[in-house]
Amino acid sequence: MATFNLTLSDPSTFILMGISGLEAAHVWIAIPFSTFYIISLMGNFTLLFVVCRERTLHKPMYLLLCMLALTDIATPTFVVPKALCVFWFNLKGITVAGCLTQMFFLHTVSVMHSATLVTMAFDRYVAICNPLRYATILSNARIAKLGIVCLIRSVLFILPLPLLMSQQPFCANRIIPHTQCEYIAVEKMVCGDITVPRIYGFVLMFIINGFDLTLIALSYGLIIRAVLRISSKKSHQKALNTCTAHICVMLMYYTPSLFSNLTHRFGQGIASHVHIILADLYLLIPPMLNPIIYGLKTKELSDIVGKCICRR
Repeated sequence: MATFNLTLSDPSTFILMGISGLEAAHVWIAIPFSTFYIISLMGNFTLLFVVCRERTLHKPMYLLLCMLALTDIATPTFVVPKALCVFWFNLKGITVAGCLTQMFFLHTVSVMHSATLVTMAFDRYVAICNPLRYATILSNARIAKLGIVCLIRSVLFILPLPLLMSQQPFCANRIIPHTQCEYIAVEKMVCGDITVPRIYGFVLMFIINGFDLTLIALSYGLIIRAVLRISSKKSHQKALNTCTAHICVMLMYYTPSLFSNLTHRFGQGIASHVHIILADLYLLIPPMLNPIIYGLKTKELSDIVGKCICRR
């Protein structure tokens, strides 16, 4: 507890309390945290290794999977190591600059993840609705350019948040009842007028989620229309199977994301530890399950992974 008392008096430091109300169970909660993180790293690095190694997988669809894997590696990496320091070693202090930096990278990667899902929906749309022009519309070079555009979009959208927050006066009580410097948690530490950053954060959530979900819904609406026009039942099934993995990944990402954001802003009656656990699971579960889902649902990828395992 010496570290806690020392950093609490430091005006340049926040205190991350972990999961409020469950402090006595922090040591045990850290076990699933670390387990999920390790599985996530193993799965996503395996996917990256297999795609990089196999030339037959150097296609737009698998390059998009690599982009998704990179965001799935980055997301928990910005949170779990610090959370484990809080759970196991009681190292709760984090500088204001460190907190705002974590907030920036965490939300930037989240927006990048969403943009990648939109690009993957467009990829499925072109593959099913315009297969003869697929190679022309979505070349590897074009996917790389789209990836850069998605990254620039993410940085430009999120950068104002830490810049706005850095100009605000923070309260004397710098205890953050959370495992991470999530924007909403940091926002509650401000004692000045936060109308501008609050409105920006609120509008940003609806613009990003609304715009991205609209594009995904439009892509799948056109895909369903194209599939219904196919007379062969076997072709129906094949076309829908190519989208199953993406739909699962998309639902796993957007459902808890929207639920967590809305309960933070409007669910005042929900216990604080429930908010924190939901926010943490949203950052841990999808990155762990995404490579497993794609490994099981994408036959070409699962076959190559199986061959690599058998060789060893």
